[in-house]
Amino acid sequence: MSKKPFVFKNFAVKQDQCAMKIGTDSVLLGAWSPIEKNPFSILDIGAGTGIISLILAQRSHAEVIDAIEIDDSAYEQCVDNFEQSPWNDRLFCYHASLEEFTNEIEDQYDLIVCNPPFYAEDYKTNNNQRDLARFQDALPFGHLLESTSKLLSGSGVFSVIIPYKEEEQFITLASKHKLFPNRILHVKGNPSSKIKRSLIAFSFFKEAIQTKTLTIEVERHQYTQDYIDLTKDFYLKM
Repeated sequence: MSKKPFVFKNFAVKQDQCAMKIGTDSVLLGAWSPIEKNPFSILDIGAGTGIISLILAQRSHAEVIDAIEIDDSAYEQCVDNFEQSPWNDRLFCYHASLEEFTNEIEDQYDLIVCNPPFYAEDYKTNNNQRDLARFQDALPFGHLLESTSKLLSGSGVFSVIIPYKEEEQFITLASKHKLFPNRILHVKGNPSSKIKRSLIAFSFFKEAIQTKTLTIEVERHQYTQDYIDLTKDFYLKM
């Protein structure tokens, strides 16, 4: 396995100890999550390599950026990536489950982000670490939303990326915790492909939902201007 870090414009991320490698989903969520309200505090649930927290550290002036990671190896790697970054004074990773963290922490956060595990396939592999990172039963949506509703400040935003096919169910579950979608971004690979992902920003306020669609490529390795505009501050070759 390659130990070379994934190099971005302003930071590098080691990922050889993490089951789930850096992918488009995490970069999209980090780049898209709303920060117009200038969050003072950010929480990244299930941080993995720490990539989403690092992107948000680059984008925002948040003074507190906390992350939670339950997997031992991923936690150690996340801490290392935070320490090596230009924003190490603002980044902190907790080695805990979401349930432990929610029960122990009294603070609330202005922005909570999560790229939750979900069923990318309909079967499990023989790699327990990868399954833990990928499969929803490690962090069921209901549990995620219940904890988020307790950890989110009254005027805060919860930003998540999920499979498009889960969108309706996720929004219904969220409403039970008084969380309502304000913005949705539908992501498709190319103009002729189906919508694959939904990025959703929730708050405790019901508003008219702003829905947009992002297409990543015009054709193979030829990126759309929308995708370039969203990610150019991070990817080296954008």
